[in-house]
Amino acid sequence: MLNDVEGTETEPCFESLNDFLASVERRAYLMARFALKHHDDALDVVQDTMLIMVRKYADKSSAEWRLLFFRVLQNRIRDLYRYQKVRRKVTGWLPGQYSGDSENADPFQAVADRESNNPLHELTRNRGMQRLAQAVNALPMRQQQAFMLRCWEGLSTAEAAGVMKCSEGSVKTHYFRALKVLQEQLEDYHE
Repeated sequence: MLNDVEGTETEPCFESLNDFLASVERRAYLMARFALKHHDDALDVVQDTMLIMVRKYADKSSAEWRLLFFRVLQNRIRDLYRYQKVRRKVTGWLPGQYSGDSENADPFQAVADRESNNPLHELTRNRGMQRLAQAVNALPMRQQQAFMLRCWEGLSTAEAAGVMKCSEGSVKTHYFRALKVLQEQLEDYHE
């Protein structure tokens, strides 16, 4: 009887964590993809982040998961980014070494439009998403992460500062600069 009670208490926790991870997976992938500029690296970082959440933070309250998840994700992105930077310096002169994303696949192309089957609407939307993806991809990493955490994830300045491990003023500066650059790059685009 005690085992039944224990099983029912822990099972919903893992189901809730699984639901949470499923809800942030796509956005986390896009953050990692923009920062690392490589599909496989982004997938690895997201998978590592999810494993860390399950192993270390499953017992935390569900209210804490979001900030913990994005803090771990940011740390994993920074770790891999630093590793890649050192690797490029050391092996950059060798032919055939990894130098970024060689794939042409755009994750935004896989977004299904359930509201419309109008090919012209889809083409226009896809072009807009491509332009946005290119503009976000061109941002410096800190601006990119501040934009994604504040705009896409809706985190407060204080929450984003905690995730990025910097001051609130730094988050505000990076976010403002990102918005300014994106506005300039996308101002001539009309749907």
